[in-house]
Amino acid sequence: IWVEGEISNLRKPASGHLYFTLKDEQAQIRAVIFRPVYRAMRFEIQDGMHIICRARLSVYKPRGEYQIIIEVAEPKGIGALQIAFEQLKARLEKEGLFDPARKRGIPFLPGKIGVITSLSGAVIRDILNITGRRFPSVDIVIAPVRVQGAEAPLEIVEALASMNTLTDVEVIIVARGGGSLEDLAPFNDERVARAIFHSRIPVISAVGHEIDFTIADFVADLRAPTPSAAAELVVPVKNELRESLVRNYRRLESHHRRFTGDLAERVESLRERLRDPRRQIAELRQAVDDSCDKLAAAIRRGALEKRTRVAAELRHLMSLTPLAGIRNSRFLIENMRKNMLTGFFRMMDNVRGRLGTHTGVLDSLSPLAILKRGYSIARKLPEGLIIKEASTLSVGDEVGVKVSEGSFNARVIRIDRE
Repeated sequence: IWVEGEISNLRKPASGHLYFTLKDEQAQIRAVIFRPVYRAMRFEIQDGMHIICRARLSVYKPRGEYQIIIEVAEPKGIGALQIAFEQLKARLEKEGLFDPARKRGIPFLPGKIGVITSLSGAVIRDILNITGRRFPSVDIVIAPVRVQGAEAPLEIVEALASMNTLTDVEVIIVARGGGSLEDLAPFNDERVARAIFHSRIPVISAVGHEIDFTIADFVADLRAPTPSAAAELVVPVKNELRESLVRNYRRLESHHRRFTGDLAERVESLRERLRDPRRQIAELRQAVDDSCDKLAAAIRRGALEKRTRVAAELRHLMSLTPLAGIRNSRFLIENMRKNMLTGFFRMMDNVRGRLGTHTGVLDSLSPLAILKRGYSIARKLPEGLIIKEASTLSVGDEVGVKVSEGSFNARVIRIDRE
């Protein structure tokens, strides 16, 4: 007989049999699904589910009640495969098999690619044609399996395990063409999903067409809409890659030339601004010496002029005045000479004192004098920038240290920011 109704009062004892009540708006009857039948079903029986089932009527003698023993059951309004898909998807998602955080990136330009698919059909030919055309030197390892039927899930699981024993395979493509939900059933199998999840090698699921979704798609590290798209995602076009490398090299070379040119100009500018303090002191000393020479020459010229004038006056007085006047004139001249010499030497002492003061100030401001007092200049390598704050450094950075006598390199092992 065929019966339709809603499941209620579901019990699942340790025996594996299912006991429940099947009811509608007018009546109800007890129902049993024995363990072998339930294990063959593609979906999970739940309370509140509406089913259509084929059953045989029997009597439960201990209670004297009629019951039905269900042999075949289907969910009402939705296929068994679809509801099994939704139930398995929800359970695996709850376990974390779909978590994006655990998905791995697909390696760029893998040296060897594993392909799990059927040897017959267009899928393997498309993958081989696309990979061979885009990058002829890439290696393909094929694990032939059935992709449809009851034996297919176990073969796919075994192929994944075999691929994971190969140390040089960098990515695995699991592929098949499009089909109905029944055709894609092996890729909605829990065993296949868990095998993909436990694979140490990243897996790309390329099952069906773009509109088809399987459990394998959700578990895999990457879903490709078609097998051909999977081949294109894994293997770049060799000529395009070569052109990209050439463009990037030229761009890098141009940036390098511009950077080194700017750096050279900056270094030259800084070199002009940071002249050697010792050279500045030497130039200042030379300027002071020149000033002293000019001053001495001026004093000599003045003294000579005064001496000449005095001599003239003396000759005039000698001719006009008596000897007393001459003696007085000589006394005055001698005093003037002494005063002039005293003033000259005092001025020279003042000039020397000022020169010594300026020299001491310049020496105290010289970076070399600071280094001689035990200080050092640290620069961050390789940029050569002077380090003013510890926050600009990281542990492991290399620094160059200039001291009074020589320099050395050091590496940062600890940073105290206070």
